Amino acid sequence: MGMNVGSGSSSGEPEAMMDINTTPLIDVMLVLIIMLIITIPVQLHSVNLNMPAGNPPPPTKEPVVVTIDVDFDGTILWNGETVPSRNALEVKLRDAAAQPDQPEVHVRPNKLVEYKYVAEVLAESQRLGVTKLGMVGNEQFVK
Repeated sequence: MGMNVGSGSSSGEPEAMMDINTTPLIDVMLVLIIMLIITIPVQLHSVNLNMPAGNPPPPTKEPVVVTIDVDFDGTILWNGETVPSRNALEVKLRDAAAQPDQPEVHVRPNKLVEYKYVAEVLAESQRLGVTKLGMVGNEQFVK
């Protein structure tokens, strides 16, 4: 393959060889492919987590839950009692945020309420530092 023995010319000088010997190139490429395959880490389809061992301690007490209902007309209810103004809501949220063990604040909007009323309650809660905040009753919005 890489050697040209005979020539068709009658002169005594050998012809220059025009073929490229690709055997060493192929050998080098095979070695590089094998090295690449060996060095690639094994891909696992799992996530390794360091989970705590043993059973967690039981909760010492039940969390205090505050329910804020936002009615269809924008009326806000704090644990079933009507909040007369936004300032009164701010005072109640500030008191809840100031407690060392904050209560869980569950916001439950009515299906017919405009989003701006719910957004105001959520923004006010976040601004005042309420950290345990959640939406309740989202299954009513599923079509």
